[in-house]
Amino acid sequence: MKEVTATAATVEEAVQLALQQLGVSRDRAEIIVVEKGKKGLFGIFGSKPAVVKAKLIADPVEEAELFLKNVVKQMGATAVNIEKQQNGNHVTFMITGEQVGLLIGKHGQTLNSLQLLTQLVANRYAKEYVSIIVDAENYRERREKTLIQLAQKLAEKAAQTGKEIKLEPLPAHERKIIHVTLANHEQVTTYSVGEEPRRYVVISPIK
Repeated sequence: MKEVTATAATVEEAVQLALQQLGVSRDRAEIIVVEKGKKGLFGIFGSKPAVVKAKLIADPVEEAELFLKNVVKQMGATAVNIEKQQNGNHVTFMITGEQVGLLIGKHGQTLNSLQLLTQLVANRYAKEYVSIIVDAENYRERREKTLIQLAQKLAEKAAQTGKEIKLEPLPAHERKIIHVTLANHEQVTTYSVGEEPRRYVVISPIK
């Protein structure tokens, strides 16, 4: 965390000087008064300057973005671009470029891991919960459509055969897509089984 020390005639002047050095507003810094200072005789003799330390308060979204960019670079995906879309405490990082396949992985497993780690970093610095989505070339939208079609197809099969169907393990947000898709289905119901990260959805016919 960046920290500076500033000295001036008064505490307020020292604070302003420290904020200028950090290049941030008052709400982005933690101020510690080291020496309040004092006026000397005739304002000269025996006077002491005020000394303050200012620590930069980390911005959770900035820290998350920096982390994501560093990890992506370390993975060897240098020909990509990361754009941030923020709406309050909801943030989406959209990755585009020639090497996004490397970052998506099988069934989005790599992308899900990047999202989980980036969210952990953001909330390490956040006072209020920050929701992070990491997407690549609109993969999540395409994946959602695939899961909806899969849920509908398997629901029909379960209803026809009268047997339960177990899906492969899915992350929580993908399991939710299955549950929501079939929530009002008249012939089947859904529930989740197992422990993370091997938790999976079961589509069960209503008897």
